[in-house]
Amino acid sequence: MRLIIVFSLLVFTLSACGVNSSFMFRTKKSEIIRDNIPIAPTEAYRIAPDDKFIFTLYTNDGKRVIDALTGITEGSSVAGAQQVRVENKINYWVKPSGFAELPIIGEVQLIGKSVKEAQDHLSELYAQFYTKPYVQLEITNQRVIVFPGSASAARVVPLVNNNTTLMEAIALAGGITERGKSNKIKIMRQFPDGRKVYEVDLSTLEGLKYADMIVQSNDYIYVEPSRQISNEVLREVGPILSIITSAIIVISVINALN
Repeated sequence: MRLIIVFSLLVFTLSACGVNSSFMFRTKKSEIIRDNIPIAPTEAYRIAPDDKFIFTLYTNDGKRVIDALTGITEGSSVAGAQQVRVENKINYWVKPSGFAELPIIGEVQLIGKSVKEAQDHLSELYAQFYTKPYVQLEITNQRVIVFPGSASAARVVPLVNNNTTLMEAIALAGGITERGKSNKIKIMRQFPDGRKVYEVDLSTLEGLKYADMIVQSNDYIYVEPSRQISNEVLREVGPILSIITSAIIVISVINALN
């Protein structure tokens, strides 16, 4: 009986060590930024390795775009003007080296450039082959990862809208779970020198301004879950306690018969 009691205490202690083990991104107070949090991006998104994009190429500074909007047909354009449009939905890939393989011009270094800088750079390169090329470029795999308060509820949210807010991203992930703390939401954003951790409070109306915070591609949004020590301990040790209880009953019955 004493061995059973000692064993039960040992099992309880070891199980308690695994309570709330699913918690992520534990940070020190000095590592968290709570003041002067940027509501809008301070700079344009920079193309990163493994980004995917589509691009559209027009000539004559995009004259075909205006023609299409105004109803002008190609036959009414200036005689001899070069009218070429390259438009497709092919996803091009930025390699880890920072280069992307594009039609005609081959490999192009794009890593670290903003979308506007990349468009201007491609326009210069295609100018060798076309008259006054006009390039439109769109990143297609921008996304954020949202942990809404429960590990099993994590979602990868595509950023279809460039101005997607924090509230929209959380809503697209299904909202904050019952276990999530709305007053402790961390936004982990990548910078050249590493990730910065912002913490916002959406539990009061004062935090409403942070609901309109524009998220950026590759942000991690982590809603801290509340601690549920008693429930988790019972879930961990419940099956074992059931076995031990059954063993005690069996031993008691045997001792009674003897």
